[in-house]
Amino acid sequence: MLIDDIHIGVSAGKGGKGAVAFNKNMMSLGPAGGSGGHGGSVYAEGIVDIGALRQFRHKKEFAAENGKDGRNQFKDGHDGEDLVLKVPVGTVIHHVIDGTAREVTKIGERILLAQGGKGGKGNLQFKSSKNTSPRQSQPGLPGDRFMFRFELKLIADVGFVGMPNAGKSSLLNSLTNAKSKVANYPFTTLEPNLGAYYELILADIPGLIEGAASGKGLGIKFLRHIERTHILFHFISAESSDPVRDYTLIRKELEKYNKKLLEKPEYIFLSKCDLIDEADAKKKLSTLSAMHKSKSTKKMSIPKTTMISIYDEESIARVEKILSIAQKEKIAS
Repeated sequence: MLIDDIHIGVSAGKGGKGAVAFNKNMMSLGPAGGSGGHGGSVYAEGIVDIGALRQFRHKKEFAAENGKDGRNQFKDGHDGEDLVLKVPVGTVIHHVIDGTAREVTKIGERILLAQGGKGGKGNLQFKSSKNTSPRQSQPGLPGDRFMFRFELKLIADVGFVGMPNAGKSSLLNSLTNAKSKVANYPFTTLEPNLGAYYELILADIPGLIEGAASGKGLGIKFLRHIERTHILFHFISAESSDPVRDYTLIRKELEKYNKKLLEKPEYIFLSKCDLIDEADAKKKLSTLSAMHKSKSTKKMSIPKTTMISIYDEESIARVEKILSIAQKEKIAS
């Protein structure tokens, strides 16, 4: 199960308190109390595993180590150990209180979530010409404590969208080493699946239905993952009785969620063409191809339509040609 939206609390470590102590060595007088160690801080670090947020499913509170107290004979307390929370690249970190947001965009990138408290000064630090035997020290300061919302938005080059059971997972499995569940019924895909085609990352987004942007079906839960893709592959099943309606419906849902999604380069695939008569498939493809010429759908801007079947090598080759072009553009940029 993919966890892509979670709330947690983080607490940085408290600083250790300073010590009040005096030198025990003969003929060596004066203060010798060490200072407390600083509390550990809490960081978020990006990793490649998109399932990393599962660790926060049951445990909701995380704390770094406190700093150790100062000791006698000039011994400062050890600093508390930092706590590093591993999160998937593409995680947006929302501060629940002040509403600010930061994003983990690279593997190994660290973002400070909570700063550890400073350790208190021991009496050694208060020695002066006027106060040769100070008896004061400082307590350690508390560390930061905040609530965060981690929201994962997948970073992929190509996003597969369409109605449920439109053949998205089948093509992903054909092009990559992904092993997405495939079956002849709707909502087989219940969470996004990723696959690597050479230098490109392909994301299979669970099927959308009318009202998805308002939360119906799998709804808005997975629409966020389309935002980061550079290209959309829009799948329409050749078995559909009304491919134009299916296409228009999905486009409207994308527009309701984020109008900028309609600006992305898009390729239209009439999928599963092996399941219907060839003449019928060509007729449906012709209808889709003509849509951009219609005044009512002029803004939909269909750059290309093609028939595909995972059992037809020529159609798979056409898809691979499109991906090759996308790969060259990625390398060039």
